[in-house]
Amino acid sequence: MQQVRIGRPFPLGWSSPAVTIGNFDGVHRGHQALVSAAVARARESGGLAVVLTFDPHPARILSPDRAPAALTTLAQKAEVLADLGVDRLAVLPFDASVARLSPGEFARAVLHETLGARDVVVGESFRFGRRREGDVRGLVDLGRELGFSVHAVPSVLEEGSPVSSSRVRDALARGDVGAAQTLLGRPYFVDASVVRGDGRGRTIGVPTANLEPEDQFLPAQGVYAARCRIPGGGWRIAVANLGRRPTFGGGQVTLEVHVVDFEGDLYGARVRLEFHARLRGEERFDGPEALVARIGRDIAAARALLSKPRGERV
Repeated sequence: MQQVRIGRPFPLGWSSPAVTIGNFDGVHRGHQALVSAAVARARESGGLAVVLTFDPHPARILSPDRAPAALTTLAQKAEVLADLGVDRLAVLPFDASVARLSPGEFARAVLHETLGARDVVVGESFRFGRRREGDVRGLVDLGRELGFSVHAVPSVLEEGSPVSSSRVRDALARGDVGAAQTLLGRPYFVDASVVRGDGRGRTIGVPTANLEPEDQFLPAQGVYAARCRIPGGGWRIAVANLGRRPTFGGGQVTLEVHVVDFEGDLYGARVRLEFHARLRGEERFDGPEALVARIGRDIAAARALLSKPRGERV
């Protein structure tokens, strides 16, 4: 999949693009329905399936104090979209000048002049342009004028309500990573670098890797059954602790992971951590022996939960 950052209107010359538009934060099941529709349109016409997204997220520009952490980085978003069959990822740098574009200006400059859209696929509640003035009906009218067809895709519902990025965040904030997985259609994951810690885990017989995650939304503090992808070693069962380590005096929130049955050194490595189930909240123990005993039970629970091959639901 080719990724292109677009700026001033300049024809890209892509073949009969079927374009779907959105932030695609998390690339959840609702986003996947849009992508699937765009891919289908592209295959029917012999054209390209294109996702148009924004970087940074518009909320970071329009209301930075209230903008939540992202569910996916741009690189992760591109990876997931490529797996869904997208041919081109068009990234529009979002700034004040883009925010000021009227719906008509946006449709003409971006969809028509730059992307040359043949089909545009959006959600039924899609809004766009300055102050979200544009809607699907207005986009249909603009498409007639500019030469593209508009296709509105119904919302994907889960328990009667539309799947959304905010619902995924709410589930993660509760520590309900199972509900987040249902909304996403896959386990929630973060990418991280392994950094130096204080080495306390190794001294008590449970070595851990201290993770410095990218700027992503993290679930509620607690202990999780997880899978960790390590360089050269594939996916391994793991137990992750996200919290302040109250048994050892507390402090800042850290994310550390014990990779089960692994004895190598991961310092400096890049890993991916999937959250599969919350085992418990973080607890303060009377001492290292009680903590080690509980970690042993956590490891056993993680083994039992994740005994199925990766890709099957927990």
